[in-house]
Amino acid sequence: MRIGILTGGGDAPGLNAVIHAVAHALLQQDGIELLGIEDGFLGLIERRTRPLDWQAVSGIATLGGTVLGTSNQVSPVSYQGRDRRDDVLNYARAIGLDGVVAIGGDGTMFIADALNRHGLPMIGAPKTIDNDIAHVERSVGFDTAVATVTEAIDRIRSTAQSHSRVMLVETMGRNAGWLALEAGVAAGADIILLPEIEYELDAIAAACRACMARQRHAIVCVAEGAKPRGGQATVRTRIESSPDPIRLGGVAHVLTAQLTPLLAAEVRATILGHVQRGGAPTPGDRVLGAQLGVAAADLVRAGAWGNMVALEQGSLGHVALGEVSGRTRHVPADHPLIHAARRLGVSFGDA
Repeated sequence: MRIGILTGGGDAPGLNAVIHAVAHALLQQDGIELLGIEDGFLGLIERRTRPLDWQAVSGIATLGGTVLGTSNQVSPVSYQGRDRRDDVLNYARAIGLDGVVAIGGDGTMFIADALNRHGLPMIGAPKTIDNDIAHVERSVGFDTAVATVTEAIDRIRSTAQSHSRVMLVETMGRNAGWLALEAGVAAGADIILLPEIEYELDAIAAACRACMARQRHAIVCVAEGAKPRGGQATVRTRIESSPDPIRLGGVAHVLTAQLTPLLAAEVRATILGHVQRGGAPTPGDRVLGAQLGVAAADLVRAGAWGNMVALEQGSLGHVALGEVSGRTRHVPADHPLIHAARRLGVSFGDA
């Protein structure tokens, strides 16, 4: 049996932990051979694979990034103007590939589902720092990203206190605010702005003034997808050649300009950007990567193709790939952490 492993979409800490777990769990079975597919689905299109043996994956679980490489916004469904699924299927058959474990987010699961339906057996393993994959309450990469953002806010608080400033920290999170919510609470942010809760500028300004009167500084943690009531998210740029052309970002700068005339304090913005994806995974992400990787290997051995490893209510299971793609796991308005934050005096800019 010959199985391929690939990592798709944006990089995230813990990807190598999943690769390590899938490989070690499968290589212990007689007659299973592994191939690493380079740079995500692009490797299937461009026919770039390499053997993965025990030595090749030993010790990688502690490393950030992905040793296989990845590519964002690359899909065999539509690549350079045409459908490449037949080409991918022919290549898989030519090298004797019996199936592929795809590690990635909802976009990766969408492509995996399309290839699975086209004849290439696929298993999905979830990862994303946004923690927004359906049927997955904790995804690989999220814990490390929360720790990174929390540390950044802790550092920014020092200068906010020293200069009596209002400091805005922009995190990733296009459609779901899990990262901004958990990091904001962990770092003691005064105001947290999420895509799921539309904000009002006057409410943010009032919360900032209250913070300045109480403690002479204010910390605002804002997800890049946050938007004003009745308005739209801030678009940084558009890449028309991409299947997903809109790139969000810059809401912190927009809010800085809007808040400055409303406040007596100086207002500054920091956009954390790709630093949130980098670095070695936390122990939590390494452990979760091991669990998800072994569960994916179990699905391979069981021949349960067309499924993704799921994690719901603390239990590992699996769901059909078609139940995942195109569905975003949003922060519910009545989530216990939102309730706890409000009780702590955190403003969500909505009242």
